Amino acid sequence: MQLKKLKIQWITALTIFISLHLTAQQTDKIYLSGKDFEHPVQWDFYCTDGNNSKKWSKINVPSQWELEGFGEYTYGRWYKELNQKEPSKEEGLYKYEFEVPASYKEKEVKIVFGGAMTDTEVKVNGKLAGAIHQGGFYEFKYDISSLVTYGAKNILEVHVWKHSANKSVNAAERRADWWLFGGIYRPVWLEVSPKTNIQHIAVNPKMDGSMTIDLDLKNIPKNTTLEASLKGLNGESLEIFSFPLKAKTTKEKISAQWKNIKPWNPESPNLYELQLVLKQNGNSIHQYNKKIGFRTLEFKKQDGIYVNGTKIVMKGINRHSFWPEGGRSTSKRISELDGKLIKDMNMNAVRGHYPPDEHFLEVCDSLGIFVLNELAGWQNSYDTETGTKLVSEMVTRDVNHPSVIIWDNGNEGGWNYEVDKVFADKDPQKRIVIHPWADFNGWDTHHYPTYLTGMHRFNAGENVFFPTEFMHGTYDNGHGAALEDFWNRYKESPLFAGGFMWAMLDEAVKRSDWTGDVKFDSKGSLAADGILGPHREKEGSYYTVKEVWAPIQFQPKQVTPDFDGSFLITNDYLFSNLNSCSMEFKVLKSDADVLYSNKNAQAISSGQIQIPDINPGETRRIQFTVPNNFAEGDVLSITAYDQFNKEIYTWTWPIHKALFYANKFLAVQITKAKASAIKTATEVTLKGNNVTVVLNAANGEITSVKNGISTIPLTNGPRPIGMKAKLKDIQVSQEGDKAVCLVSYVGGISTIKWTMEADGRFKMEMIVLKNEKAPSGFDGFDGAFFEDKINSFGITFSFPEKDVTGMKWFGRGPYRVWKNRIKGTTYGIWEKDYNTTITGESFENLVYPEFKGYHANVIGANLKAGTSSFKVFSESDNLFLRLFTPDLPKNGFPGSYPQPAFPEGDISFMYEIPAMRDFKPLEQQGPQSQPTNIRIKSGDEGIKMNLWFDFRDKI
Repeated sequence: MQLKKLKIQWITALTIFISLHLTAQQTDKIYLSGKDFEHPVQWDFYCTDGNNSKKWSKINVPSQWELEGFGEYTYGRWYKELNQKEPSKEEGLYKYEFEVPASYKEKEVKIVFGGAMTDTEVKVNGKLAGAIHQGGFYEFKYDISSLVTYGAKNILEVHVWKHSANKSVNAAERRADWWLFGGIYRPVWLEVSPKTNIQHIAVNPKMDGSMTIDLDLKNIPKNTTLEASLKGLNGESLEIFSFPLKAKTTKEKISAQWKNIKPWNPESPNLYELQLVLKQNGNSIHQYNKKIGFRTLEFKKQDGIYVNGTKIVMKGINRHSFWPEGGRSTSKRISELDGKLIKDMNMNAVRGHYPPDEHFLEVCDSLGIFVLNELAGWQNSYDTETGTKLVSEMVTRDVNHPSVIIWDNGNEGGWNYEVDKVFADKDPQKRIVIHPWADFNGWDTHHYPTYLTGMHRFNAGENVFFPTEFMHGTYDNGHGAALEDFWNRYKESPLFAGGFMWAMLDEAVKRSDWTGDVKFDSKGSLAADGILGPHREKEGSYYTVKEVWAPIQFQPKQVTPDFDGSFLITNDYLFSNLNSCSMEFKVLKSDADVLYSNKNAQAISSGQIQIPDINPGETRRIQFTVPNNFAEGDVLSITAYDQFNKEIYTWTWPIHKALFYANKFLAVQITKAKASAIKTATEVTLKGNNVTVVLNAANGEITSVKNGISTIPLTNGPRPIGMKAKLKDIQVSQEGDKAVCLVSYVGGISTIKWTMEADGRFKMEMIVLKNEKAPSGFDGFDGAFFEDKINSFGITFSFPEKDVTGMKWFGRGPYRVWKNRIKGTTYGIWEKDYNTTITGESFENLVYPEFKGYHANVIGANLKAGTSSFKVFSESDNLFLRLFTPDLPKNGFPGSYPQPAFPEGDISFMYEIPAMRDFKPLEQQGPQSQPTNIRIKSGDEGIKMNLWFDFRDKI
């Protein structure tokens, strides 16, 4: 028994020794800075100009020095919209003391900079580590083995020039539509390796488990072998391959094939850990680990882009590496946040204007996001010598990421054709190289195509089409607005490979040099083009994109009394069968007094929906058993989840029509009194219970509303929107205990019947008919009752905002809508507080959803305004409620088009609302964005709008 115990102890000790020994042969990564700007290390710092300059102090590393209170803020459009002669050109001097253990004397020591802006000179103990590095977005390193003092302290000095001495670097990076920062903004670390080591690898792993590995080696002795093995991320080990190496070899290419490999794709991002071990006579010398994914890329001109034999469509977004308090200095936390938001929007691809942080690429690898990795060059390119070096640095760092499927050489004219070949030289996978916005080498990346883009491009072209920028989103523009039209049209082409919206984030930086209440600066409309706010606040388009790009698409269907629980759904995945997803339904019911109380909707039935085998591209039927109490509910909700239990989307349908809900939600009081109507020469007074409404006898508009204790300032309406109408006659009558006022018009409105109920409920019944000719006596009224192109249609009232505190409503929500951005809102009971958010500008208090604007399919609403509160209920389906007019941005530049013109008035009830544009005119967008027209023929009943107003103070 004692012998067995000793044997176990000896084996344990040997295991620990071997583990430590192997660990010692790996490359050690020792941070000199913090790992990110949220966990920095302080260095000594001197800034030559601007804020806090000309004195030594401390600075956090990594960071952008402007965010730390040094230098001057500069935006890259300084030479254009900002009309500035010279950008700031301050320099930063850094010092840091670090110790290198004596045990490292027989090792190779490199210093690595993840990124520094822009020219960087590095000295160790007063000696240059190497040539000045030029280019602000790239990882670079120096071998400092001969410069450090082992077992003692060392002095690191770094001189960073915000602007480069190389004109092409400035042109490519600093004459650009983005913030220009300075400083060591990514981490700095030491890489400590054995003298014999694997310097770098470039892998080409295929979907069948085969892989080639290009190796850069150093100091290979005799009798050396290389062992290659794989581990799955769940810990499973796969076959080990061994390869002999010649002494002193510096380049080697090996091949192996593993069995039962699960390929990487954006829907199943399977990763493995590749382990390479150099051994001499069986002893480990150096171990190199890298996470990889097996997938096969094929780029077929005049056809498409294939991953693992499947033609792909990229649903993408453009993203800057950015955080308001860090500038381009970010963190793994932020990368994970952004990756999850991208996947939550049902996107599968991302692009930037320069190489992102490597931890962002690691997130894309693990979550399954295609990456277009770009060499910087915004409308200007690097010279060939500099570009060659920077391409080499970018590809060397990023070549092994399975998420990276395409290399971009510059952007919008920032291409140097001479460096295209460098990508191929460094990349064994031979990914394609594109020139974003160009029709180049078989790949058409045309930026901001119109809906009808053609003329031998998309419409009648022969090149694979994937716009690397489209749906520009300044303020509340683009993104979701018109996306469905564009997407459906583009998908019709077999040459369509997807597209990338501009952009993911509002780049509002927190100014360390500003005092007062305003702290965030997006340079007006120049950087306010995100679908998310700077701290990732979600705009309405976020949810529109989530629905339009959902991999499950429901065919249109309304729920009727004959509903059998069935829907047709389409699989819009690239690789996955829908049987990998799950789906559930809920029947939601609200109490009758839900809009008069603090209550909310409750589920009265729920269940799972079985999804059959549905392959990508197929449409099949799903069905669930309709519960017995289904008709008692108000809303049917269906939620789908992917194989990782991430919500794909939640779809909703009203179970009944508006008339049902109006009857249900509008409170009725029992009273023995009668309503009354009195007409004088100047006004009509309708009274029921304690509610009194006065109409102007000359135009039929409401002039005052009182409920006994207070005045409700809903006045100056109804006024027509999108049509003309003029009062013709006004009459009052009594219908039992109801008081009636019938207003007849000349023009688009035929009649409005006002009915005051005995308990104070007040009903409007409007009929819109087209009269062919104005009668005599109406001089100056030309009979053109409807506009030719109608962007807005309905009626409007005045109501002051000053006392409004919020709204609770039943309809689609919670976000406001535009005519071409209805999707992304769902039916339910919603509530939000009053706010004055200006989308993309109110960064000090960016409250979403915005309060003001158009709200879709509103059936009942409680506008909360203290004693001026009132409720409205619609018996008419598909009604839009307009709440006030959103404030316009204060600092925008011409051409930003923050919102379409709103009709007069404050509160409107409408059947037609305006579409939102981006910086392309509406006529260049799709059908949903176009104005409509109206046609009412002889014999038609006309367009009806029936509303109930509840002005009562107590129910």
